[in-house]
Amino acid sequence: MCPPPARAAAARVSRVRSAALLLAAGAVAVLSGCAPTVGLTPAAHAGDPRCAAVTVRLPNTVAGLASRETNAQATGAWGDPAAVLLRCGVPDPGPTTLPCVTALGIDWVVDASNQKAISYTTFGRTPAIQVVVDHTAVSDSTVLADLKPAVSVIPQKHKCLDTSDAFTTPAPSSTPIP
Repeated sequence: MCPPPARAAAARVSRVRSAALLLAAGAVAVLSGCAPTVGLTPAAHAGDPRCAAVTVRLPNTVAGLASRETNAQATGAWGDPAAVLLRCGVPDPGPTTLPCVTALGIDWVVDASNQKAISYTTFGRTPAIQVVVDHTAVSDSTVLADLKPAVSVIPQKHKCLDTSDAFTTPAPSSTPIP
C-alpha cells in the first residue's frame, strides 16, 4: 500500500529542507574558514594604544596568505599553516650585534638563528613589533612590504647604524679648535 499523496509530498518537502539545511551548514563551515585559531602569547606591552592602532590596520592578506584568527591581543597571523606571525608590544631591541636592515623606510633587526623562520623586530619604534616569517613558504620582502602601512603608524625615533658608522673618524676641519 502506498502512502497518501499528501503525506508523501510532505515527506519529500521535509527531506529537501533537511538537505538544504545540511548544505547551508556545510557552506557556512567552508566559507568561514575551518582553520583553527592560532595560539600566540601577547607581548609584554600588547596593551599599548599604539599596538591597537597597528592591529586595526593589519591587512587581510600578506604575501598572498589569508589572515587567521589569533588568541592574543595585538597579534596577527597569515597562512594555513601560519607562515607569518606578528606581535606588537615587544621590547625595543636597542643596541645589538644582530644585523639591522632598512626595508621601505622601516628599520628591522634581523635574527636568522632559526633556519626555517627569520625574526624581524622593528628598531627605533616603541613599542616594537616582531614579525616571524617562514621564509621557506613566503618571500620576506613581500611580507615586510605588505605590513609597512600598519607598522609605520608607530613613529620611528632612532635609526639603524652600520658598524662603519660607529668607527668613522671625522674629516679634518680647516678651522682650528681653540
